[in-house]
Parts: sequence; structure tokens; C-alpha cells
Amino acid sequence: MNTLLGLHRRGIALTLLLLTVTLLAGTALLGLAGHFLTAASLAGVGALGFNLFGPSAGIRGLTFVRILSRYGEKLIGHDVTLRIGRDLRLDFFRRALPLAPLGLGGLRTGTLLAQLVSDIERVEGGLVRAIGPLVALALLVLVACGVAALALPWMGVVLLIACTLLAGLLPWLTTRGARTQEHAREHARATLRADVLDAVQGATDLAALHAGDTWFARIDAASQALARSERQRKQRLALGTLAHGLVTAATLATVLGLLLAAASDGVLTAPAAAGLFFMVVATLEACAGASLAWRELQAARGAKHRLDATVSPAPAIVDPTMPHSVPAHATMELHDVGFHWPGRTQRVLDHVDLCIAPGARIAITGDSGAGKSSLLALLLRLCDPDAGQLRYGGHDVRDLAQADWHRQIAWLPQDAPVFAGSVRDNLRLGDAGADDTRLWQVLAQVQLEALVRGLPGQLDAWIGEHGRTLSAGQARRIALARALLRDAPLLILDEPTEGLDVDTAHALLADVARASHGRSLIVITHDTLPEGIVEQRYLLREGRLQLA
Repeated sequence: MNTLLGLHRRGIALTLLLLTVTLLAGTALLGLAGHFLTAASLAGVGALGFNLFGPSAGIRGLTFVRILSRYGEKLIGHDVTLRIGRDLRLDFFRRALPLAPLGLGGLRTGTLLAQLVSDIERVEGGLVRAIGPLVALALLVLVACGVAALALPWMGVVLLIACTLLAGLLPWLTTRGARTQEHAREHARATLRADVLDAVQGATDLAALHAGDTWFARIDAASQALARSERQRKQRLALGTLAHGLVTAATLATVLGLLLAAASDGVLTAPAAAGLFFMVVATLEACAGASLAWRELQAARGAKHRLDATVSPAPAIVDPTMPHSVPAHATMELHDVGFHWPGRTQRVLDHVDLCIAPGARIAITGDSGAGKSSLLALLLRLCDPDAGQLRYGGHDVRDLAQADWHRQIAWLPQDAPVFAGSVRDNLRLGDAGADDTRLWQVLAQVQLEALVRGLPGQLDAWIGEHGRTLSAGQARRIALARALLRDAPLLILDEPTEGLDVDTAHALLADVARASHGRSLIVITHDTLPEGIVEQRYLLREGRLQLA
């Protein structure tokens, strides 16, 4: 976080300067206006000499300065905020992606959504909503108390005590112990968001199981928990507002008494006393925003802590300092591989041996829980084996950079997503530089060319979220085309026929067999494959691999 802020230090410094100038100009403007109006009123009643042009020019100048600084602060401050938010999101994804999917698997989608939206917005907005106002207020208080002390020492002391109470002590008392409550409020908000998101995504299943009322009751309970937290927060704010009003009233009464006495004794002129009084009013009014700024700062700190907690665990895979280069096409070998998941003692893979030559096509089958997902995690190098080696071209994959290894793999996940976007957008996730000729070629390989040519816009035709404008088989073929578009020597398919009818599944597998010519193909499935799709079948049973 500090590094990211350092990248924008010039914009941050300029924003803080403009915020300070805006606050000082506004306070000086109110004080000068009070002086001007009082002097003008006395001049009209007593026919005293009065300099009209000096104060009026000062008022116009301060107004102009305040307008310019306010505009500049909004323009530059929001620009810096958006840039910081951009960098925060990029940094979050950069640190989170090595943890996915295993390291983030314990988090609900709603929790991640809350962090990507609410928490990052809290952190990025800390500059203009917390840090900037507090720095500007601190400088204003120093200037205002200095001016007041030069005019009347006791008034400077009273104003300093009042500002300390309003901008320091009262916000501290209001927010003391609120960190736990703020955490509980954000947790309740994330829980409610996650429950609502689950209800939307699983609406069909909830309706089919007649479980809607039960889930709605759960959402209602989460909503009530959030409402209780909000009430507690607003009660604290109400007490803080009451205390602020009492301190402000007492301060203004005291300052007014001091100024009237000074004017009566001739220490100050009436216009000067009025100007000082309005300066105090403006300063106390500025202090009213301190509580909100402190709360925003605390919320930003809490959000930063949650973001860091999500992405702070060390990735399971660490690249070697001197990685080997990866051969373009080579034999992949698993030799005496053993593996168990962290926190568990029982091995899910034990003494696994496998050799896949370039261009070979194999299938790995097995019952649920037999270890297929664990073997897939090793092949994708989401984790490393506890025993034995996974070698490619004679090199242990632990001696290869993870990014280089992933370039060797084209992967079709079990739940391959089809994203909201065009056909072109979805396909180019496999190869961002693919031209239209290559896209049509890969669509022809998966028997989708005719379908796409018949769509309005063809390659630019819009695909609904999760591929809702397509059938299950068509969406699966789009995902397969995306994998095939990736020019990688290893093609790994995880349950490619999941959720498809038999005819669609067999047609898809036939397309895979044709399109994967020259690549090593690994099909992980629990279904029976038709003849001619693979050359060798293996059965994974109780963590051991054997020929089927």
C-alpha cells in the first residue's frame, strides 16, 4: 500500500495542498466578510471613514482563489484516487491469482466481491475523504489559533482547546472500540451480499426444492444483523454530534464574551472583533468534519487489513531463482508421486507412475474421491507432490517457472465459464493476438462455424452472462475452442462431457480427438469414452494409478 501511494506522491501532495488552500481561503473569506460587513454597517450609522475597495478586493480575490483551488482539488484529487484504485485492483489481482483456486477456495464469492468493490473503494477514497481533510484541518487549526492568539491570547487558548476536543478527543471517544463493531458491520454486510448472490445464482434450485422460504429467512436474519450494526453505529454518531454541538456552543459563547470585552476596552475595533468571531465560526465548522474523516480513516485501515489478510498467505508454488527453459514438445513423466493436502495426513495419491509421450492421448477415470482432482492439481502445478517427481523433458517441473509451465498447457475446466461479451472476446482469452481467420478455423474445429456465421454480428455477436444465449453443448464448445486456440502441446480436459447428453458428449469428444492432433491429450473423466478418442485408459483407485 505504501509503495502504491509512493507512486502517486506528487498528485497526493498537490491534492493535500489544494485542500488546505481551499479550507484556508474559505475561513479567511468568512472572517474578512464579517469584518467588511461590520465596518460598512458602522460607517453607514456613524458616518465614519471607510475603505470600501481594500476589503471588497480581498473578498473577490479569496473567492476566486477558493473556486480555483476547489476545482483543482476535485479534478486532481479524483484523478489520483482513480489511479490509486486502478493500481490497488491490479495489485490485488496480481497477489490473489497465484493463490487461486486453492488459496481462495475458502472464501465465499460474496466476500471476494465485497473486497473487490467496498474494501478497495474504502482504501482508494481514503485520500480525499480522510487523509486530505485531516491534514488540511490540522493546518487550518494551527493558522487560526495563531491568528487568534496574536489578537487575544486567551481566545487563542480557548480555540485551541475547542479544536482539540472537536477534532481529536471527541472523534477518539466516538470511535473507541468501534474497530470491532466496524469489523462486525462489514462482516454482516458481506454475509448479506453473499446470501443474496447465492439466492440469485441458485434461484432455480431453490424453487425446485421449495427451499426459497428457508433461504429468504436466512437473508432476513442477515439483514437484521446488519441493521442492528448500523443502529449501533448511528447511535455513536448521534452522541458524538450532541457532544460536538455542546462544545461548539460553549466555545462560541466564550469567544464572543472575550471579543465583546476586548472591543469595549478598546483592545480591538468592532470590525476586527467581528472578523475574528466569524473566523472562529468557520474553524469550528471545519472541525465538524473531523469525526467523519476519522471514521473514514478507520474504515480504510480495516479494509486494507482485510485485503492484506486475503492475499498475504504465501503462494503454494514458488518459482526457482534460476528456472530452466521449457522444451516445446517433450515427454511428461510422473515418477513415484505421492501427495496429500495440507492439514491432512492421509495421502490421496500414492506411488503414481505415468509416462505421456508427445502426441499421446490418454484418459484417466475413477470414482469420486479417487484422487482425480488432486492429480489434475499436480499436472497444472497448482501444488507440488510430497514425494516423487513430475518431470517434463527430463526437468523436474519445480525447476521451471510456473508461467512457463502454464504456457505448455491448454486446459478445459469442468465448469469452464463463458463470459458476458462477444464470441470474439471469449475466444481471444485463449490467444489475445488471434486474427479472424484463426478464430473461424478453431470454430470450425468444434463444429460451431455455421452457428456463429448465422448470428447477428457473427464474431461480434453478444453472448449472455454464463452463456445463457447458448445451449449447454454450444457453451461447452466455445470453451473448448478457447482452449484449442491456445497453441500449447498439452491439452488437459477435466470432465469435458459433464452435464451433456450422450449424443452431444460423443460429438464433442470426436471434435476433441480431431482438433488435438499432434498434441498430448489428457482426459480426466468418470464417464465411459467412446472408442477412438484415446489410445490408453488408466484407472485411479484409492490413490493408485493402473491400466484400465
